[in-house]
Amino acid sequence: MKAKKVTKSSPKAKPASSAAEVGTYLAKLPAAQRIALRNLRKTIKSAVPEATEEFSYGMPAFKYFGHSLVGYDAFKEHCSLFPMSPKVQASFSKQLKTYNTSKGTIQFSPKRPLPAGLVKKIVKARMKEIDERYG
Repeated sequence: MKAKKVTKSSPKAKPASSAAEVGTYLAKLPAAQRIALRNLRKTIKSAVPEATEEFSYGMPAFKYFGHSLVGYDAFKEHCSLFPMSPKVQASFSKQLKTYNTSKGTIQFSPKRPLPAGLVKKIVKARMKEIDERYG
Protein backbone atom coordinates (compact mmCIF):
# COMPACT_ATOMS: atom_id res chain seq x y z
CA MET A 1 0.00 0.00 0.00
CA LYS A 2 1.35 3.43 -0.92
CA ALA A 3 1.89 5.88 1.93
CA LYS A 4 -0.36 8.89 2.14
CA LYS A 5 1.34 12.11 1.10
CA VAL A 6 1.91 14.52 3.98
CA THR A 7 2.14 18.17 3.10
CA LYS A 8 4.67 20.40 4.79
CA SER A 9 2.53 23.50 4.97
CA SER A 10 0.97 22.48 8.27
CA PRO A 11 3.19 20.33 10.46
CA LYS A 12 1.45 18.60 13.32
CA ALA A 13 1.77 20.36 16.64
CA LYS A 14 4.13 18.62 19.02
CA PRO A 15 1.99 16.74 21.54
CA ALA A 16 3.08 17.93 24.97
CA SER A 17 2.34 14.53 26.46
CA SER A 18 4.76 12.70 24.14
CA ALA A 19 7.62 15.12 24.81
CA ALA A 20 6.85 14.98 28.53
CA GLU A 21 6.75 11.18 28.45
CA VAL A 22 10.16 11.10 26.75
CA GLY A 23 11.50 13.48 29.40
CA THR A 24 10.15 11.26 32.16
CA TYR A 25 11.64 8.18 30.50
CA LEU A 26 15.08 9.81 30.22
CA ALA A 27 14.94 11.03 33.83
CA LYS A 28 14.80 7.40 35.00
CA LEU A 29 18.03 6.39 33.27
CA PRO A 30 21.42 6.17 35.02
CA ALA A 31 23.15 9.57 35.06
CA ALA A 32 25.71 8.96 32.29
CA GLN A 33 23.14 7.57 29.87
CA ARG A 34 20.60 10.25 30.80
CA ILE A 35 23.08 13.03 30.05
CA ALA A 36 24.20 11.45 26.77
CA LEU A 37 20.65 10.91 25.52
CA ARG A 38 19.42 14.33 26.65
CA ASN A 39 22.27 15.87 24.65
CA LEU A 40 21.44 13.66 21.66
CA ARG A 41 17.76 14.66 21.93
CA LYS A 42 18.71 18.35 22.06
CA THR A 43 20.94 17.96 18.98
CA ILE A 44 18.18 16.22 17.02
CA LYS A 45 15.64 18.89 18.02
CA SER A 46 18.02 21.65 16.91
CA ALA A 47 18.46 19.99 13.51
CA VAL A 48 14.73 19.50 12.93
CA PRO A 49 12.60 21.68 15.22
CA GLU A 50 9.41 20.74 13.34
CA ALA A 51 9.78 17.06 14.29
CA THR A 52 7.42 15.56 16.84
CA GLU A 53 8.46 13.27 19.67
CA GLU A 54 6.92 9.91 20.40
CA PHE A 55 7.73 6.37 21.39
CA SER A 56 8.31 4.00 18.50
CA TYR A 57 9.27 0.36 18.96
CA GLY A 58 9.33 1.07 22.70
CA MET A 59 12.01 3.77 22.47
CA PRO A 60 12.09 7.56 22.23
CA ALA A 61 11.87 8.69 18.63
CA PHE A 62 11.17 11.62 16.37
CA LYS A 63 8.70 11.81 13.52
CA TYR A 64 9.07 14.18 10.60
CA PHE A 65 5.77 15.10 8.95
CA GLY A 66 4.25 11.81 10.03
CA HIS A 67 7.21 9.59 9.11
CA SER A 68 9.73 7.96 11.44
CA LEU A 69 12.90 10.05 11.46
CA VAL A 70 15.27 8.60 14.07
CA GLY A 71 15.06 6.79 17.37
CA TYR A 72 17.44 6.44 20.30
CA ASP A 73 17.72 4.46 23.50
CA ALA A 74 19.96 3.34 26.34
CA PHE A 75 21.12 -0.20 27.03
CA LYS A 76 23.21 -1.74 29.79
CA GLU A 77 26.57 -1.24 28.08
CA HIS A 78 25.86 1.46 25.48
CA CYS A 79 23.45 3.95 23.96
CA SER A 80 22.16 3.74 20.39
CA LEU A 81 20.96 6.00 17.63
CA PHE A 82 18.61 4.34 15.15
CA PRO A 83 18.63 6.16 11.78
CA MET A 84 15.64 4.09 10.61
CA SER A 85 17.22 3.83 7.18
CA PRO A 86 19.95 1.39 6.12
CA LYS A 87 20.75 3.66 3.16
CA VAL A 88 21.34 6.71 5.37
CA GLN A 89 23.40 4.73 7.86
CA ALA A 90 25.53 3.23 5.09
CA SER A 91 26.22 6.68 3.65
CA PHE A 92 28.04 7.59 6.88
CA SER A 93 30.06 4.37 7.20
CA LYS A 94 33.41 6.19 7.02
CA GLN A 95 32.47 8.66 9.76
CA LEU A 96 31.10 5.82 11.88
CA LYS A 97 34.04 3.42 11.53
CA THR A 98 35.15 3.96 15.15
CA TYR A 99 31.66 3.12 16.49
CA ASN A 100 29.93 -0.23 16.71
CA THR A 101 27.24 -0.46 14.08
CA SER A 102 24.91 -3.16 12.93
CA LYS A 103 21.81 -3.26 10.81
CA GLY A 104 19.78 -0.24 11.87
CA THR A 105 21.81 0.92 14.87
CA ILE A 106 24.79 3.07 15.74
CA GLN A 107 26.12 2.27 19.21
CA PHE A 108 28.08 4.69 21.34
CA SER A 109 29.28 5.01 24.89
CA PRO A 110 27.99 7.79 27.12
CA LYS A 111 31.68 8.56 27.72
CA ARG A 112 32.21 8.91 23.96
CA PRO A 113 28.97 10.20 22.43
CA LEU A 114 28.39 10.77 18.75
CA PRO A 115 29.60 14.22 17.69
CA ALA A 116 26.73 16.71 17.39
CA GLY A 117 27.80 17.67 13.87
CA LEU A 118 27.64 14.05 12.72
CA VAL A 119 24.23 13.54 14.35
CA LYS A 120 22.90 16.62 12.56
CA LYS A 121 24.24 15.33 9.23
CA ILE A 122 22.59 11.93 9.78
CA VAL A 123 19.29 13.54 10.75
CA LYS A 124 19.34 15.91 7.77
CA ALA A 125 20.14 13.02 5.41
CA ARG A 126 17.17 11.12 6.83
CA MET A 127 14.97 14.22 6.40
CA LYS A 128 16.07 14.49 2.77
CA GLU A 129 15.26 10.83 2.22
CA ILE A 130 11.75 11.34 3.63
CA ASP A 131 11.26 14.51 1.57
CA GLU A 132 12.28 12.74 -1.62
CA ARG A 133 10.09 9.74 -0.95
CA TYR A 134 6.97 11.42 0.40
CA GLY A 135 7.41 15.15 -0.26
